[in-house]
Amino acid sequence: MSRDDDWALLCEYTQGDGLRKHMLAVEATVRAYARKLGEDEEKWGTVGLLHDFDYERWPNPPDHPLQGSKILAERGYPDDVIYAIKSHADYLDECPRVSQMDKCLYACDELSGFLTACALVRPTRLEGLKAKSVRKKLKQPAFAAAINRDDIINGAEDFGVELNEHIEFCIAALQEIAEDLGLVAAADDQ
Repeated sequence: MSRDDDWALLCEYTQGDGLRKHMLAVEATVRAYARKLGEDEEKWGTVGLLHDFDYERWPNPPDHPLQGSKILAERGYPDDVIYAIKSHADYLDECPRVSQMDKCLYACDELSGFLTACALVRPTRLEGLKAKSVRKKLKQPAFAAAINRDDIINGAEDFGVELNEHIEFCIAALQEIAEDLGLVAAADDQ
C-alpha cells in the first residue's frame, strides 16, 4: 500500500475536516518517531494516518477500531499495522500494546489532539508553543475536556519517553505540517 492508497481509504470513510486533520497530526508525530528510532517510516505513518479512519461510521466501542480492522484486512494491510491500530483502544483486552509501533501510536494519539487544541487558542498557533504551557493546560480539566490526560501521561511512560521531551518532540513534528493542520498564525497576527 502507498501513502496515496492510505489517504484515499481515509477519505472514503472520513468526511470531517477535524478528524482528517487529527489523523494527519498523529501520522506526523508517529513518522517523526519512526525516523528518530530508525523504524519503517512508511509503515508507522500508515498506522498513524489510519488509526481512526473508521471512527465517523463506527464511533462506539468495540466497533471502532474492529470494523476498521476488518476493512484493512480485506484490503491487504499487514497484520502488524492492523494490530497496532487495534491496540490503541484500551477496551480491547486481546490487543495489549507490545511493539514500539503500538506504544508510539498510543503515546501520540491523545497528545496530538491536545497539542492541536493548545495551538488553536494561541495567536501564534504552534509557533512558540512549549511543554511548560502545555503542562499548564493539562491541569485545567475544562480545557479540551474530552481528551484523557491519563492516556497522555501513561502513553509517554509506556513508550519510555519523558513527558516534557515527548511534548516538545511532538510539537516539532506538528510544526512541519502546521499549514496542512491549519495551525499557522495568520499574517496579520504576527
